[in-house]
Amino acid sequence: MQFYKERILNAAQLKRLSEHKYSCTSASILDAWLQPWWCWLVSKTPLWLAPNLITILGLIINIVTTLILVWYSPDAKSDPPRWACFLCALGVFIYQSLDAIDGKQARRTGSQSPLGELFDHGCDSISTVFIAVGACTAVRLGEYPTWMFFQCFCAMTLFYCAHWQAYVTGTLKMGRIDVTEAQYSIILIHLVSAILGPQIWSVQMPWLGRPWALAVSTSCFAAQGHFVYDFAHTFQVRGCGKNGSTVAVPPLRVEFIVVSNCALVSLAAYLIVGYARLITRGGVGKNGSTVAGTSILSPVIPFSLVVVPAFIIFQKSESLVYETHPILYILTFGMVAAKVTNRLVVAHMTKSEMQYYDWSLLGPAMLFLNQYFNNAIPEYYVLWLANIWVCVDLVRYCGQICTEICDHLKIHLFKIPYPPPASPPHDRNVTSDNSDKSEDSEADSDAAPLLNNNTVSA
Repeated sequence: MQFYKERILNAAQLKRLSEHKYSCTSASILDAWLQPWWCWLVSKTPLWLAPNLITILGLIINIVTTLILVWYSPDAKSDPPRWACFLCALGVFIYQSLDAIDGKQARRTGSQSPLGELFDHGCDSISTVFIAVGACTAVRLGEYPTWMFFQCFCAMTLFYCAHWQAYVTGTLKMGRIDVTEAQYSIILIHLVSAILGPQIWSVQMPWLGRPWALAVSTSCFAAQGHFVYDFAHTFQVRGCGKNGSTVAVPPLRVEFIVVSNCALVSLAAYLIVGYARLITRGGVGKNGSTVAGTSILSPVIPFSLVVVPAFIIFQKSESLVYETHPILYILTFGMVAAKVTNRLVVAHMTKSEMQYYDWSLLGPAMLFLNQYFNNAIPEYYVLWLANIWVCVDLVRYCGQICTEICDHLKIHLFKIPYPPPASPPHDRNVTSDNSDKSEDSEADSDAAPLLNNNTVSA
């Protein structure tokens, strides 16, 4: 593997990418309700505004508002100001709205292209990390570092799994409760923190009469093995009887944040099981393989090279680098996850095999090797170095990919022809689970419904 390839995509991959057709099915509950708002918003958008410019503008707003929130609570433990929570809610709302209309704008201007789909998903992979970090900061989840780790990496995993099943089946499938519902749930979390204050999430509430064992078992089933161990340890600390006998558990008082996290864990487990069922049914390739003809399980390896080191370094850190700097830690590994997800999207669109190793993994390797040599350099400095490396590597990769595709398709990334052509080409296949009709038949209308906010833009 060369340090930096002169070209990432070869001629065959570029040819297959230019022939790629976006296929998506959606049964989202909120999308249908939000269609009037999205259609009105895109109707007020100037025709000279490039769809990709809309996408990147939403991402920048989301990142800036999240960083403002993080500035006031860098450890996700202190109370951020209420106005910062409201600003973050507004940032997520603007991002979600702009992300929903970029494809509509592409159809209005006749500027659809595979680059738009790739650019949209690339921005989504980055925003997923910042949205998760912002939500955890708003509820002060840093007081529960293991929960925060799971919540953020669960969000990254769900996004990766969505594109994993697209790599297997050739179609991006959205359920009734999916990305739009998740985004508006996080907006609601920020609004609660803005109106009632972040401390509301630490209010003690009585247990609602349900058995403690049932609640713990449900959460443990959804979580990873280390969470099972943690909850088992909690049982022991709370008082097992002599010689391992049972004990009567009195009514407990738990913080509202713990109850809400149990609900989120259960929801995440439901979504992951759904993706797993789609993947294990087999792919559209030969003998049930992926669109690239590779094993349907092959994408698990690159993402495991992100999640597993993140957990090991977190557990083995003598200086408690994650507990002390949780947001910086998650952003570092989140950018690596975004890079791996982008490579999966590229592999899907070019019908190519996904390479297992990537230079962005050098960032986690820095932390791992530093621990191996007994922290020769303070972990905090190594973490910053790893963060800078993975961010630069991600920007370089995305920039080079976009440049190569623009050169091949002879288009501009942030500029479109104006005035737009009279008859825009149709290259989408977006359907609803409740209908077999393709949205292509309505693509000439500015108000054509968009059933998914992951859209194709120029």
